[in-house]
Amino acid sequence: MMGSSHALSGAAVWLAGSLVLDQLADFHQTPLQLAVGTAICAGGALLPDLDLSGRVTTRQGGATVAHTFGVLTLFLAEVVEKFSLGVYKLTRLKHDPRRRNGHRTLTHTIVFNVGVGYGTLALCNAFGKWAVMGVLFFSFAMALRGLFERWAERAGWLIVTLAAAAAAYLVYERLPGDRGYPLLGMAVGVGGLIHLAGDMITRHGSPIFWPIPTGRRLWRNIGLPHSVALTAGDKTETVVLRIVFTTVAIFAGAMLVAPVLLDRFNISV
Repeated sequence: MMGSSHALSGAAVWLAGSLVLDQLADFHQTPLQLAVGTAICAGGALLPDLDLSGRVTTRQGGATVAHTFGVLTLFLAEVVEKFSLGVYKLTRLKHDPRRRNGHRTLTHTIVFNVGVGYGTLALCNAFGKWAVMGVLFFSFAMALRGLFERWAERAGWLIVTLAAAAAAYLVYERLPGDRGYPLLGMAVGVGGLIHLAGDMITRHGSPIFWPIPTGRRLWRNIGLPHSVALTAGDKTETVVLRIVFTTVAIFAGAMLVAPVLLDRFNISV
C-alpha cells in the first residue's frame, strides 16, 4: 500500500475508534486531543516503511516516510533497512527464503509496532517535556508528508520540518498531560498496526507473527490470497480505498466535533 493510503487509513481508524469510545464508553476528547491523536496515528501508520531506503546522496527512491527530513531520514531508512536485514538473516529458518534487503521484515511485525508504542509512552514518562515535543514533532512531520504528499513534495523537507516544529510547540503548550500524553504511545502503536493491516490486503503481506514460527518458517508473510489481494498503487487502492478512508474520517470527525461546537455557540438541536 502507498504511503498516502497508509496515513489516511491511520487517520480514519483513529477518528472512527474515538467515535466508538465516545458513544459507548463515554470517553470524550477535546477537538485538540482528537486532532493530535489523528495526526500521530497517521504518522505512525507510515513508520513501518522506514525500512525502505533509497539513494541517500541523490534523494531518490525510498518510501514516503524516508523523505520526511530529506537526506537525514533517507540515511536513517538505510540504517533501519540494514538492521532489519541483519535480524532476518540471524533468525531465519531453513525454509525462509534468502533476502537482499530488509523491507517488510522486522518493522512489519506486531512485536515491533507494539514495542514502539510502549517505548514512546515510556520515553515521554521518563523524560517529560522534551520527549513529548520530540514525539509530536516527528509524528506531525510524517503526517504532513503522508496526508499532504503533493504539497510536501512541492514545499520540500525544510518547510515540512518547520511546520511540524511550530505545530509541535503550539500543541504541547495546550495539550493536557493527564489525558493527552498517555494517548501518544497508543496512537503511534495503533498507527503501526494499521499499517500492517493495510499491507496484509496486498499481495505481499507482512510477517506479523515473528518471532512465532508458522509451519517451518519464522518469517512467513500473512495476507489475503492473491486472487483477491490488492496490487499496491492500483485504482482500487488509490481511488476506492482512499474515498472510503476519507469518508470515514470526515463522518467520524464531524460527529465528534459537532456537539462541542454546538455547545460552545449555545446552539440547541
